[in-house]
Amino acid sequence: MNVLKVPARTIAVFVLPCLLLYVVLVFVPILVSFYTGLLSWDGITDSKFVGFANFKTMFFDDPVFWPSVRRTLLYAVASMLEIPVCLFMAIMLNRFIKKRANTLVSIYFVPVILSVVIIGQLWKTIYNPASMGGMLNGILVSLGLDSWQHGWLTEPKIAIYFVYIISLWQFFGYHLLIQFTGVQNLPEEVYEAAKIDGAEGFKADRYITLPLIVPIFKISIVLAFIGSLQAFDMVMVVTGGGPAHATDVISTLMYNNSFLSLKYGYGSAIATFLVLVCLICTFIINFIFGRIEKKVG
Repeated sequence: MNVLKVPARTIAVFVLPCLLLYVVLVFVPILVSFYTGLLSWDGITDSKFVGFANFKTMFFDDPVFWPSVRRTLLYAVASMLEIPVCLFMAIMLNRFIKKRANTLVSIYFVPVILSVVIIGQLWKTIYNPASMGGMLNGILVSLGLDSWQHGWLTEPKIAIYFVYIISLWQFFGYHLLIQFTGVQNLPEEVYEAAKIDGAEGFKADRYITLPLIVPIFKISIVLAFIGSLQAFDMVMVVTGGGPAHATDVISTLMYNNSFLSLKYGYGSAIATFLVLVCLICTFIINFIFGRIEKKVG
């Protein structure tokens, strides 16, 4: 077989522009953010170099920081829990509703293309008190469960969980589309051969679908986990991090410190921490799925 040999100089001509653009748009801002995190700066007046004082404050003196980290990680874990459900639905749609499966998946995908502001305002209306037309509390009242009513977004102990529900609802169709596309593209001849040997239905899913779908499943896991670590817009639209920082996640804490409290250096330190968490979590997920792929491969 003839192999096309391309000179290294030609490869460099095509790769270097994209590489330089990537470095300028990704790595340079990260380094600048890290340097800014070493300053005491309000973003307007002169800055003062304080070394790792911002990081010390963040880790040891800020009572809001670690709870926001816990909520962010919980947010990320919660976002992954819906992916096995999406995979199960994708398998069921592909098996039993083949003719109209694409239409159903498209319907599920609609929330993904809607503006976050629209979705946030919609769900804020759903969570409103019954006296303000809140659908959820209204249903509870109509069922005679008045004592179950809550200020779903105003009670610090439960507010963050109902923000999670909104995000899970919004991105369900996104992950369903990824899983459904992966299931559709699995080779039919493998299933036909397995059927001859007596493996079909859920047995075929266990020994064929699940091992073959692992790379696609990993894509959804990485996108869901890293995307949730960076969650910002939904929280800001729905609660703004309140009440009393009860729904603050890392990104909203960073924003509030940088632009509302004018602690730009401290906000940059939080941003640097978030980048490191994303990199570490991505490495861990890839390592785990690398082991899984070797085991089932």
